[in-house]
Amino acid sequence: MKKLFLAGVSLILGLGILIGSLDAADEAKQEPAKLERYKVGALFAITGPASWLGEPERNTVLMIEEEVNKSGGINGHPLKLIIEDTVGDGTKTVNAAKKLIASDKVCAIIGPSRSGCTMAIVPIVQAAEIPLISCAAAEAIVIAPDGKQNKWVFKTPQKDSHAAEKIFEHMKANGIKRIALLTGTTGFGAQGREQLKKLAPVWGMEIVADETYGPKDSDMTVQLTKIKAKNTQAIINWSIVPAQAIVCKNMKQLGIELPLYQSHGFGNIKYVQVAGGAAEGTIFPCGRLLVVESLPNDHPQKKVLARYKKDYEDRFNENVSTFGGHAYDALWLVIEALKEVGPDREKIRDYLEGKKGFVGTGGVFMFTPDDHNGLTREAFEILTVKDGKFDVLEK
Repeated sequence: MKKLFLAGVSLILGLGILIGSLDAADEAKQEPAKLERYKVGALFAITGPASWLGEPERNTVLMIEEEVNKSGGINGHPLKLIIEDTVGDGTKTVNAAKKLIASDKVCAIIGPSRSGCTMAIVPIVQAAEIPLISCAAAEAIVIAPDGKQNKWVFKTPQKDSHAAEKIFEHMKANGIKRIALLTGTTGFGAQGREQLKKLAPVWGMEIVADETYGPKDSDMTVQLTKIKAKNTQAIINWSIVPAQAIVCKNMKQLGIELPLYQSHGFGNIKYVQVAGGAAEGTIFPCGRLLVVESLPNDHPQKKVLARYKKDYEDRFNENVSTFGGHAYDALWLVIEALKEVGPDREKIRDYLEGKKGFVGTGGVFMFTPDDHNGLTREAFEILTVKDGKFDVLEK
């Protein structure tokens, strides 16, 4: 009897230990926060003159972080974003990037919002050997001095060279040959000006005026008055700052009725709202996020675009913008890499360089060792402002 009693006690204790072990295993599955966090850095111009870029980018990645962690993290590991406000300033961006790399020890960085800020930290991420996915558009971001791709640098916005080609393609189809340039002196504006000047002869365009303005300029009537005196058929304005809306207003004030083309930096409805009726008829190349409703149901991007647009607008009660879309693409690329290779920086870089068929808001990305942007000119549509809203422009 005594032996049976002891055997029963042992059985009960054994079952208790087994049940306890199973409970602990279940808890581990249900509580990913107890596992190592995957830390990703983010550099956005949340405040300052480029806040219309950085704020929706910040909002977007926070929304994704919450979604990922609610669903159990990345292979059980919680995602931890460390977000720095660059204020759109190069020096602040450099300091923030160094902090993310040295102190926070992130496995990858997304952003910055601006081209100039991105180019300021390219040498830093190259030296630190940490993957960077920029949310800025200048093609020069991914190009090394030797003409090859910067090994550790990628970007999600469409190329500024492709945007310039898309504008010239539309102009040529509509008989426009003599053009005026009006560009900002920021990194994005300066790089855009270079692309426009380089590609204009290729498309049979003659630049009859070439004016610039600073990021803090609040009136462009002087530059536009000079342009008005030239025999031009259209104006191209290229910047990301609020001046995009000011140019529209100044043109109307001066009675300039020429077609106004803007860069893909115009892809936030706030610019239209600030410009009011003066923005009507503005033409610009842009991704399909702003006109997702017009896409056929079988379009490869429609499902992703519609989901992001609904999620963002429901959450933040404001219109989605292409800038938030650039951050959306950048973070999901990093998340997919982390799912496959974990937080190893070099493996993340290699994964990104070989990633093909990633459907994002900016297009269907096909990265290669010779193309760290992965998009073609066909990622753009030509849009216009109609009745205060964005619409696809009929050819």
